[in-house]
Amino acid sequence: MDAGDYKVNAGVVEFALQHRNVDGGIVGGRGADQGVSVQVMGQVDGQETELLRFDCFDTVPHYHYDPRNQNIRVDLDKTTAGNPLGWTLNQLRTNLPNMIRRAGYDDVADQVDPRLVMEKLNEVEEIGRELAVMHRNTVTHNRGDLIIEAGPIRFGLEFRELASGDRGQAIHVLADVEDQEVEVLAFDCFEKEPHYHYGPRSRNERIFHDTTLVSNPLDWAIGQFRAGRLPEMINRAGYPGIVAELDADLVRQKVDEVEEQCYAMARANNQANID
Repeated sequence: MDAGDYKVNAGVVEFALQHRNVDGGIVGGRGADQGVSVQVMGQVDGQETELLRFDCFDTVPHYHYDPRNQNIRVDLDKTTAGNPLGWTLNQLRTNLPNMIRRAGYDDVADQVDPRLVMEKLNEVEEIGRELAVMHRNTVTHNRGDLIIEAGPIRFGLEFRELASGDRGQAIHVLADVEDQEVEVLAFDCFEKEPHYHYGPRSRNERIFHDTTLVSNPLDWAIGQFRAGRLPEMINRAGYPGIVAELDADLVRQKVDEVEEQCYAMARANNQANID
């Protein structure tokens, strides 16, 4: 991975930071996630080399020893490690030379100036904390042209046409959180790159369909509602309080109306991938 644009020099090593947003599924090729990456860079045989990388992600935080060669990856247990960025900064302050040796770069580790590193890590922390807040990827969709109430949640339906040329039926799952309407899930059943979002306005986990396996994304979305997966999906989006208030029978009754109206909208707009 290329070095981040935010760099702090600390003698023989340099810290490079960036905020990364990783889509999931067929487009992203991995699990959806986002967060600050902190890279430890150093000169090896006259070339800038990534010695260590800490991916302080929301869902699967982890770190790498020697990412470009051995790429030894270790996942963090958020339950015991706590905040991934805070954990990373603590390791850089206390274990940096040892970790660089584990990555296979003894010569660099021997030249690390602990006093200079400690001084520069204050700047690294300031940049990292700001990136984590200011560069968080979220999205705010319209609530929909037609609203179908289902107790503590409501379905917002609309046909979306993007500037990129993609288009298709969208379903927004909405709920009130602290007296404000929030989109907790979104299903963009597009023709070219269909996908769905967990917590669009908070964590924005965006997962793309493999269109070879899911040829009709609207049918797939309705299928999740009928299979009773909404509570689990809403919980994963980060809204367990809404799950506790759901009326499963009422939601089940409303799914028929959601399906009827979605297909009417999609057909009225000549959507290609719904049959």
